Amino acid sequence: MPLPPVYGHADARAMLASAARAGNLSQSLLVHGPAGIGKERMAMWLAQRVMCEAPRADGPCGQCRSCRSIDRLEHPDVHWFFPLPRPDAATPEKLRDKLEEARGVELEARRANPHHVPQFDKAPAYFMGTIQNLQRLAGMRPAVGSRKVFVVGDAEAMVPQESSQEAANAFLKLLEEPPADTTLILTSSNPGALLPTIKSRVLPIRLLRLTADEVRDFLVRELKMADGEAASLAAVSEGAIGRALRLAPAGGNAGTLQRQRETGRELLQAALADSEAARFAAANAVAPSGARGEFTGTLESLALWLRDLMAIAAGAPDTVAYAGADEALLRRLASRPGLRAEGVARAILHVQEAQEMAGGNVNPQLILSDLLRSVRRALS
Repeated sequence: MPLPPVYGHADARAMLASAARAGNLSQSLLVHGPAGIGKERMAMWLAQRVMCEAPRADGPCGQCRSCRSIDRLEHPDVHWFFPLPRPDAATPEKLRDKLEEARGVELEARRANPHHVPQFDKAPAYFMGTIQNLQRLAGMRPAVGSRKVFVVGDAEAMVPQESSQEAANAFLKLLEEPPADTTLILTSSNPGALLPTIKSRVLPIRLLRLTADEVRDFLVRELKMADGEAASLAAVSEGAIGRALRLAPAGGNAGTLQRQRETGRELLQAALADSEAARFAAANAVAPSGARGEFTGTLESLALWLRDLMAIAAGAPDTVAYAGADEALLRRLASRPGLRAEGVARAILHVQEAQEMAGGNVNPQLILSDLLRSVRRALS
């Protein structure tokens, strides 16, 4: 299946198209902005513009052989890299081979489902073997055109604990002396985590959050979601299609959304319960392994409940996402002695930390047990 069209970011696309038309497009770029707003899709759009055989004034034509093959993730000169969990391998050579094999499997999943949201049981990162595979491809001549394009998604993952400093330094060498026929497009939701030497060698392109209408249009057109349901989901997506996809892991399944909403409410009530046993019971109700997508969606829902609670506590009920009878519950919780908006903000930060841990190989029950205690302290 082809990639969906780019939603939003009209100003950034116009600027990049103008630079390409004038021959001033940088050879190395960093597309950065909040998570889930379509940075990698934007990078693939830019790859189309670079490789397009008949570009228009506003971007790639979308119809030529190069544009169509990039849409299908089949162009031999456009290479999409992303963080992956470390496979078991005895030697560096076998690690390189297994990482490239894993990249192929993930690309196939993205070809089969353009709305695919990666889920891993171990924390993904960039390892030395991945960068060596990238360097090898960069050193080769283009297969069918005159240029090669590399999209390096979530580039900040080159320097987490699970990765190695050597991977980032090896990539830095490629940035310092890229082949003349090569364009490098990095994306990052946390550019501050990149090595300063990497940031100094790329042209930054900042993308802003999408509007709720743009997210709604995506959900209606791409997921065939009913307009009312799409509008409700877009309202809590915080301008991020990726967030909307995580909240609707079954492609807009209303039952999944309702289940996650109810679970998030139960977790909030467990966090505020006087009994520690209630928090242990809520944590033990989560599967100790597997179902990472479901657990991530549950944490997203808890974060939304807390956001609404903060809105009520701060006197801004018009921004509440979960309305109706649930608003009455939020008002009761907001009236608890000692609860303040700043405490709810701290609780939301704890959920964000738990979401980062959930991306790694950490037992969800342990994550949730610690999270609920932290949320209670913050709200008290």
